[in-house]
Amino acid sequence: MAGKRVAIISKPGKPELKELLPPVLEWFRRHQYEVVLDRESAEYVPGSNSVERSSIGNSGAEFALVLGGDGTLLASARAVAPAGIPILGVNLGSLGFLTEVPLGEIYDALEAVHNRRCTIEQRSMLSCQLKRNGNCAAHYTALNDAVVTKSALSRLASIDLYLDSQFVSNYKADGIIISTPTGSTAYSLAAGGPILMPSVEGLVISPVCPHSLTHRPLVINDTLSIELVIKSAGEEAFLSIDGQEGVPVLDDDRLHCRKATQYAKLLRTRPAFFEVLQAKLKWGAR
Repeated sequence: MAGKRVAIISKPGKPELKELLPPVLEWFRRHQYEVVLDRESAEYVPGSNSVERSSIGNSGAEFALVLGGDGTLLASARAVAPAGIPILGVNLGSLGFLTEVPLGEIYDALEAVHNRRCTIEQRSMLSCQLKRNGNCAAHYTALNDAVVTKSALSRLASIDLYLDSQFVSNYKADGIIISTPTGSTAYSLAAGGPILMPSVEGLVISPVCPHSLTHRPLVINDTLSIELVIKSAGEEAFLSIDGQEGVPVLDDDRLHCRKATQYAKLLRTRPAFFEVLQAKLKWGAR
């Protein structure tokens, strides 16, 4: 694998990176990789080759090593998925559901990737477009979810749901979550939504604290287009993407979501999905 290139993306403000990054860079040099770091990583390696995280997808990297928690991986996926760059996530956070490689096993994982003793797991993503007065006000891609919520002090949001332009229901709730199978174990799960295996070709629509006992999470085929029409009656609402970026939503704004054309590619060297559920969420533990 001589002449290969790797990108390193790190969680900001992690002091352990000062000790971790030099030996990791030395490992890559010994294995003949050229390394490109994002700005957050480069802070700990003076004189290194660095670019903005948003440009990592243009680096030509064979794969991206993500050092951080699940939030760092979500942000990294949005940056590199359009280029088809696989991600190896090493957990420096607390839960580590997506970044499932423990820090103590980083070199075993790197050896497995270098020697192609790993699998690539494709995770579907959401393409979301917020339309205002018929024009595109914002466009996002999400690995976990897109969430429309009311502000902390406003009344219940009123949101109309359409699937392939067919009216489905009006929700009066604190919000609506549209999640991928990956996001089904995140906010959607906390809101009472089902767990979907990553390979399921579906999406989940989960109301947040609905003002009706009949409104339950809905699993749909991921070929359908989703439209939310926000009826906020002048109250403030907000669109959040993966819990990390977003924009205020106005009355009569329309959120269009559908399965994205690109996938997030996760390099896997460790257990299967249900073993991760058992280890991280204590799900079904005996």
